[in-house]
Amino acid sequence: EVQLQASGGGLVQAGGSLRLSCATSGFTFGDYAIGWYRQAPGKDREEVACFAPYDGSVYYGNSVKGRFAISSDSAKNTVYLQMWSLKPEDAAIYYCTADEGSGRPCGSWWTNADGMDYWGKGTQVTVSS
Repeated sequence: EVQLQASGGGLVQAGGSLRLSCATSGFTFGDYAIGWYRQAPGKDREEVACFAPYDGSVYYGNSVKGRFAISSDSAKNTVYLQMWSLKPEDAAIYYCTADEGSGRPCGSWWTNADGMDYWGKGTQVTVSS
């Protein structure tokens, strides 16, 4: 059974930082692109970041470039999302996702939320102004 367990969310002041973790199991970590989406109340799902262990490529959504960084620990089958300079508009439920990717480098295809193979339960990030 594939599991994507997100953790690390919480309440932070604007300008602060948080690190989210996504612990994965049930599939070969190196074969999937893994990353994050988010969804705020009343808004569509938004791509945040992608990491492809099979080639090391990364991709970031436009709204988080320069402020967020995705990384991984293959020994723990875990992907991290370090978030800095958080803004109130970053508040959302953050979901860990995985897609088989067909060996593609992380890129614009990551914006297709409906194409993701697996979704985990989200973790709430709240940013106070």
